[in-house]
This record gives sequence, C-alpha cells and structure tokens, in this order.
Amino acid sequence: MVGEARDPDGDTGPLDGVTVLDLSRVLVGPFCTMQLGDLGAEVLKIERPGQGDQTRTWVPPAFGEGEGEESAYYVSVNRNKRSIQLDLTTESGRAVARDLAREADVLVENFRVGKTAEWGLDYGDLVDENPGLIYCGISGYGEWGPDRDKPAYDIMMQARGGFMSFTGVEDGPPVRIGVALADVGAGMYATQAILAALLERELGDGRGQKIDVSLLDGQAAWTSYMATNYFASGEPPGRMGSKHPNIVPYQAFETSDGYVVVACSSDPFWPPLCRAIDRPDLLADERFETNEGRVRHREELDRELSETFASMTTAEATAVLEEHDVPASRVRDVSEVFADPQIEARGMVAEAEHPTAGTVTFPGSPMHFSRTPTTVRRHPPALGEHTESVLDEYGYGDGDIAELKERGAIPDG
Repeated sequence: MVGEARDPDGDTGPLDGVTVLDLSRVLVGPFCTMQLGDLGAEVLKIERPGQGDQTRTWVPPAFGEGEGEESAYYVSVNRNKRSIQLDLTTESGRAVARDLAREADVLVENFRVGKTAEWGLDYGDLVDENPGLIYCGISGYGEWGPDRDKPAYDIMMQARGGFMSFTGVEDGPPVRIGVALADVGAGMYATQAILAALLERELGDGRGQKIDVSLLDGQAAWTSYMATNYFASGEPPGRMGSKHPNIVPYQAFETSDGYVVVACSSDPFWPPLCRAIDRPDLLADERFETNEGRVRHREELDRELSETFASMTTAEATAVLEEHDVPASRVRDVSEVFADPQIEARGMVAEAEHPTAGTVTFPGSPMHFSRTPTTVRRHPPALGEHTESVLDEYGYGDGDIAELKERGAIPDG
C-alpha cells in the first residue's frame, strides 16, 4: 500500500539538518541523543581524552577482541554519532565546546548540577551567541529542590521513585526492574521535550529554551495508575508479582514446564478463557462474572486457575488460548525475542560495521515513518574517531589543531 510506514519513499530522517552537541555519558543522555540520531540529526559526542564514555570499559561482553573491542553496553546507545575527544577541564577545551555550541541546534548534558556553570557552558553562558539553542540538562533530582546536589543512580531512583515497592513477588524482597528504567525513562522524556522545543522554535520566534529533566521526576510520572490508585484509595500498592491491581486475570501462570501469560483485559475475554481451559464451572460462578467481581475474589480465582494451568504444558496452554482468541503468550528470553519473525519483519534487529570490532548488532529503532525513515547511518564511533575531521569542518586549521594538542585540549596522536 502506498504511503505505508514500512515502505518509506525518502532516505533522510525527520531531523535531517539538526545538529546535536552531546556532552552526556553512560545511559540517560546517550539514549536520548541516540534517538535524535536515529531520527536523522547530526550528533557530535564529546568524550574525555584517553578514557571516553565510562561505558566503553563496561565489559564483558564486548564485540571484537583485544584493543579493538567495543563494550556491548556502549554499542547499545551510541550509534549515529561522531566522537570527539575534548578535555573540558581545560579552558582551551571549553572554548572549543563553546564554538561547537554556537552552531548547534540542541545541547544535551547530564553532568552534576552546577558543573556546566563552573565551566562556562551553562545555558546562560551560551544563549547570547546562539539564541536558538535548545539546552537540555538531565540530572538525578533536577536543578532545584533540597536534593539537587545529591548523587543519583538508576537503582536508587527505582527505589526512591517507588517502583521497587511494587515490583517483585508478594512477601518477597523488592526487585529492580531488569533494564535501567529510570535512565531510559528520563532519556525518553528528554527526547520528547527536545522535539517539542524544536517545534515551538519553528512555529514561534526562533528562540530556543532551557529544558530540565530529572530521573526522579520521570519515575514519579511513570508510577501512573499505581499512583492514582493510591490517591483514590489511600493504600500504597504492594508487590504482586506479575499480577495487575485492577484487572483479573492478568498475570503469568505456572504450567508443568514453564509459564504462560494471560491478559484477560476486559469482560468479553472471560467466557472464551473459561471455554479454552474447559472450566465451565468458573463461567457459571457469579463471583467471577465481571472484572470487578474477579478483582474482589482474586485469591479464590487465582487458586482455581493456577491448578488448571499447572496441569498443562506451556505449548498446550498457549495453543488453546490462542485458538479461542484469548490474549496470551509464553514467557520468552531475549534470544527468542530477536528470533521472532514479527520482530524481524519490523526491522528491530539492526547492525553496523565497526572499524575495529567487526559487525555490531543492536535493537533497531521502533519509530517508523512513511517519508522520513529512521536509519543506522553511522556505527557507534571509536573513541575520538572524528576529532580532527569535525574540528576541520568547524574552521580549525592545522595550526589551530596543533595548538589544541599542545594545550592538552585534545589528545596528540
């Protein structure tokens, strides 16, 4: 069909022509700037000379071997960028960063609050020479409030933001969500805010603005219906395993050889579920007729369904549920996810050729457009791979580059 997002008729992304100066590292900022890069922006990643982004050392696992290897963690969030080694602890390095910022559309940083102001690289230091600059600062707690100067890591945010209080099995210990959700979530909010600011700049008077995103705010926002359930009831939610506080049955059941997830998300799915597992007695039970009744009698129903599914294999349970159009899935591991024909059809397995690590593979972009597709245009860059070429593009001659090396702003060799 003409115009479908799977068959884009263009070859550049919607942010083609936008330049992003990326002063961030580890996960939250790089995840944000990777999305902007996927959307077509030119992303210039600034890294500490000789060390680079901390995640370059987070091995194993890694792609490649020996000195040419690249950390899998680093690869996961740094495609579609160019790497520049620049020492921001030197005045010469900061001067180069200001030159790059003068030409940028977007700047992203996730330093400790106040650090860029110390360096003369805060929004207020840059806006006079670049009024259109969109400056996004990402931090643990944000730029104001009593805890603005405290350290923050993802697991702390999952704990402080409430997620670990309702993640895990009932009466069990709190559990961290497997992916660094606080970082990824704040990175998504940062991307969303940057896109909104770019649109406002385009529709308005051409001025940019400062954006402040915090990991803790993102976690508080992502509590979503868990928080509103608390506001309505006065009862903080607890750990329920895979169960849902408002829908029953909506959880994983143990089978004789694994687990099957059942998502009976509305009352019309209840009768076919009972027929699929040959339990007409449950269908006839008035306690379970509506979702409200099933929530109120959760324990009794859970007992009955658990016994039934325990007598079935995962394949048997999945087959009969799908046959009766009941939403269900077995629980799969990551190797199975990326072997899925649906995932493959959607282009969610992507790869790039790296100059030292060989072929690197990573999840593709989930954003699909009919005219301006997301693309993998650049491999995750080697440390400082583009330092001199970018400086040349920004008007630095051989003598200027030699002077920067002499002053320690960029590495010599």
